[in-house]
Amino acid sequence: MARMHTRRKGKSGSTRPMISENPAWVPLNATEIEDLIVKLAKDGMISARIGLVLRDQYGVPNVKLATGKSITQIMEEKGVAGSLPEDIANLMRRAIDLNVHLRDNRGDVSNRRGLNMIEAKIRRLERYYKRIGTLPADWKYSLSNAELMLK
Repeated sequence: MARMHTRRKGKSGSTRPMISENPAWVPLNATEIEDLIVKLAKDGMISARIGLVLRDQYGVPNVKLATGKSITQIMEEKGVAGSLPEDIANLMRRAIDLNVHLRDNRGDVSNRRGLNMIEAKIRRLERYYKRIGTLPADWKYSLSNAELMLK
């Protein structure tokens, strides 16, 4: 499949091995993993970072196989999830940083185009999250509101 904003194809990535159950060598059980996820989320980590920490420091290769739920589902059940979905929040942070760069470097037209593409992705995600009910129907993206929400 081609990339979204260019006409090139991407490189193929690695695939995960086909396993359907949690390996026997995983040192933690499901409740201990959930407690660790809640602790790390309260420390301010996002779900992707929590997955890396669980893999690298605690030897948990796949949270979904170990608990039957994803990290985001566990965070939502325990009430430690953020108010915004992480993908849209990360894109908003990138847009804020790029806008700060463009204030200092007004002639940087390639990054101005990059900002337009990031904002287009944010608006597409906004429509999707409104359709599935994750974001309220009156939520609207703007750069000034993003700066207030995230910084």
